[in-house]
Amino acid sequence: MSVFMDDRSNCAYRRTLNAVAMAVMGWMLVACGEAKPPVPPPPPPPDYADKHMPDGYWNNPDILAEGKAIFIGAENIDVNCASCHGKDGKPVKAGARDFRGGEHMKLFSDSQWFWRVSEGVKGTKMKAWKSKLSEDERWKVIAYEATFGLKGMEYNVTHGQWAPMGTPDDDPMFDAPKAAEKAPADAPK
Repeated sequence: MSVFMDDRSNCAYRRTLNAVAMAVMGWMLVACGEAKPPVPPPPPPPDYADKHMPDGYWNNPDILAEGKAIFIGAENIDVNCASCHGKDGKPVKAGARDFRGGEHMKLFSDSQWFWRVSEGVKGTKMKAWKSKLSEDERWKVIAYEATFGLKGMEYNVTHGQWAPMGTPDDDPMFDAPKAAEKAPADAPK
């Protein structure tokens, strides 16, 4: 009979421990609150500020195929972006950037992406790739990476923002954010 009681006590102890663990996890999730919006990255240094994606690279099937080959390590055995960022842009290693989040990806200009791929990211495991990849190869891999979260888009240098492919510079979409920023708070909507 005492063996039976020990099993029951042990079972009750496990249930209590599981309940406490679940409560702590729930509290941690609530305490963290909602996810905060991502912080925009710092601007690129002067050496990179005027570097932009070559004309015709965004969403170009040939460029994207070459970029993919670089990304997955098929072109250069020393370079395999997918080993950290995953073949589909979903990170497979802790701390790697998730390329599938379009809203977060839009925070980076093409110059910022080029700078980060070229020089690496200080304080992270992201290496500098300028010694392993030519400038052209870096642009191709960036064009490919953009397809995960920004498919069908390109960076508009004139307006400093992402836009659907082929959007003309005089499109009203470029004025909308500026107009909203200038509107007085008590203006009718």
